[in-house]
Amino acid sequence: MKLATFIKNENERLAVQIDDKLIDIEETAKKNEWNEILKDVMQVIELDQSELNEFETKVKEAVSNGSAVVIEEDGLVWGPCVTRPRKIICVGLNYRKHADETNAPYPEVPILFNKFDNTLTGHQSEIAVPAVTNELDYEVELGIVIGKKTKNIGQEEALSHVFGYCTVNDLSARDLQMRTHQWLLGKTCDKFSPVGPYLVTSDEVGDPNNLSLKTYVNDELRQNSNTSDMIFTCAEIVSYISKHMTLEPGDLILTGTPEGVVFGLPAEERVYIQPGDVVTVEIEKLGTLTNKFVQESGKALTYA
Repeated sequence: MKLATFIKNENERLAVQIDDKLIDIEETAKKNEWNEILKDVMQVIELDQSELNEFETKVKEAVSNGSAVVIEEDGLVWGPCVTRPRKIICVGLNYRKHADETNAPYPEVPILFNKFDNTLTGHQSEIAVPAVTNELDYEVELGIVIGKKTKNIGQEEALSHVFGYCTVNDLSARDLQMRTHQWLLGKTCDKFSPVGPYLVTSDEVGDPNNLSLKTYVNDELRQNSNTSDMIFTCAEIVSYISKHMTLEPGDLILTGTPEGVVFGLPAEERVYIQPGDVVTVEIEKLGTLTNKFVQESGKALTYA
């Protein structure tokens, strides 16, 4: 099943894609007088397997009998496919060829850092290049979304605790990232984690460590690799993190990027993301995520 978020009347709404149709779940539930109306992807993530199966069956039945409310995608405002993760945990230097291109040794254990929910945004969202950086870089990454409360899980069981997977662009301001030994500042500017369009349940993905992934900048192919090049597999990552902290349903793990980033080029060849650039990241079975970059206004904002 492919889950998505869209924005209507400034509210996040749940959608499911079936047979190339994007279904408005709230309106479909009302039309069919379902007992329960799921309004957010986080509610779906928290369902147990039997409840999830029942939900999927109801949506498919509504599509087949013509009672599903279909969303027109033209002009649709997409939201992040994971809306409120308690934790966003990232893995650094997790592809062999990416470590090679940056002249970094392969880590002996996963390198972990975190992002915050201010970084989340969706497909086709415009992203302002912060005035504080001159070195904004792209990073296509496989996102893991946890489906069960997970603590001290072994590698052999780890993937059974995964709800699904998604495409993520782990945007990185390299000058801010490398300013100190802590990477956080370069990773946490607003909208630095576009995610989506879809959250795809694990049963439709199969082996997460055998997926092609690519990045295009203004239609030029920049990254072209496979998750099989990961130093630490998805199962190893989930198991390792769970031995240090409890993972909760909806937690989002970014598993690292392959070779082909701007930072991996010789210094004289590096051309970082500029206002006007369009960056597309895609992962096999998960979908294509595109964002346009714009100039930051520099205007101070105040909120009531």
